[in-house]
Amino acid sequence: MGTDAAAVVVVGGGVMGLATAWELARRGKRPVVLERFARGHHEGASHGATRNFNNAYDEEHYLDLLVRAREGWVALGDVGGAPLLRLHGLVTHGDVDIRRIHERLSARGIPSEVLSPDESRRRWSGMRFDGDALWSSDAGVVRASDALIEFERRILAAGGEVRWSTPVAAIDDRGDGVDLTLGDGSHVHAGTVVVTVGAWSRSLLGGLALPRLTVTEETPAHFAPVDDAVWPSFNHYVDPAEYPATVYGMPTPGEGVKVGFHRVGDEVDPDARPHRPTHLDALATYVREWMPGLDAASAVPISCTYTSTDDGAFVLDRRGRIVVGAGFSGHGFKFATGIGATLADLALDDSSRAAAPFRLPPV
Repeated sequence: MGTDAAAVVVVGGGVMGLATAWELARRGKRPVVLERFARGHHEGASHGATRNFNNAYDEEHYLDLLVRAREGWVALGDVGGAPLLRLHGLVTHGDVDIRRIHERLSARGIPSEVLSPDESRRRWSGMRFDGDALWSSDAGVVRASDALIEFERRILAAGGEVRWSTPVAAIDDRGDGVDLTLGDGSHVHAGTVVVTVGAWSRSLLGGLALPRLTVTEETPAHFAPVDDAVWPSFNHYVDPAEYPATVYGMPTPGEGVKVGFHRVGDEVDPDARPHRPTHLDALATYVREWMPGLDAASAVPISCTYTSTDDGAFVLDRRGRIVVGAGFSGHGFKFATGIGATLADLALDDSSRAAAPFRLPPV
C-alpha cells in the first residue's frame, strides 16, 4: 500500500471542504479533497437544492464573515445562466430586536427596511404578521446542490483533485507534516490538512481539544402553496411557550416552501441515523396558524444532520498543521465561501487567526 503526497489536503467534501479547496485553487494551489461518501450523498448536511442566505445578524464577527461570503458567491459568477445566490429577499419578524439588526445592516451598506404588519401582509399574502418585520432585498437562497457541483468543477479545472468514496481513518500531525491513514490502509502525506467533516469531527479529531459538538437529526419539510402568492425567505422568532424553536424557511422551486424549526432534532450517531421525522405535528400546526398560503397537510419531510457547538458558534482555527472547521449546522451554508477563504488563510499562513469567537480554547 503506497503513500501519496500533497501540499494541502482537505478532508471532507461537503460545502465547507469544497469551498475551502476552491479558495486554495484560486490562490494557485492544487488541493486534494478526500470525501468518505460518494458524490451526491445525503448522509451529511450539504445536500438539497436550497439553503437560506439569511443576512439578519447583529454580531460583528458574523457580519464580517457575511460580507466576505457575499464577495465569494459573486466571484463564482453565473452558473447555468443564473447567479448561485437567488436574491428574492428575506423577512424577519417575531420576538427579536429587528431595529438593532437594521442598524447593523445599514452600517454595512446592506439594504434593509422596517415594515408595519399591514405592509408585510400586503407584500406576502401567504404569511401572517402580528408585529413589525425587517425586510432585506439582499438576501434569499443559495442554490446549494448547484454550488457543490460548481466548486468541484473549478477545483478540477485548477489542477486539484476530489476523491469521492475515500474515507480517512486517522490523522497524525508529525510536526514536519501530517500523515493520513485511509480506510483501505494506504496513506497520504500532507504539509497541511484542513478538516471539515461535520458530524464526524469529534471522532476524527478527538485529540484536538474541540468544544462539545452535538449531532442531531433535523427534519424540516416542504409544504405546497395553495395559491400564487410571492414567497420570500423568512425567520420567525416565535413564542417558545407555543413552538419548540425559531422557524426559518424559503421557497424551493419545484418542491414548495421549506419550513423548519431551528435545532430541535434528536441527538444521533451519524453512522446510524434513523431518518425519523420529529416535530412534524408542531410544524404543521405552525404552518396552519402563520402561513395561510401553504397547505399544512402537505408536508414532505427532509432529513439532514446538524453539528452544533453549545452556543452555536463556528470553530475556525489551527492546531499545528491541522486546520479545523466545524460546528456550522443550522446557519453555515450561506457563509461557505467566507469560511472557505478563512480556512485557506489558516492553511497557508500559520500566523493567521480567525475572529476570536471562532477560535479553539487555549491548551
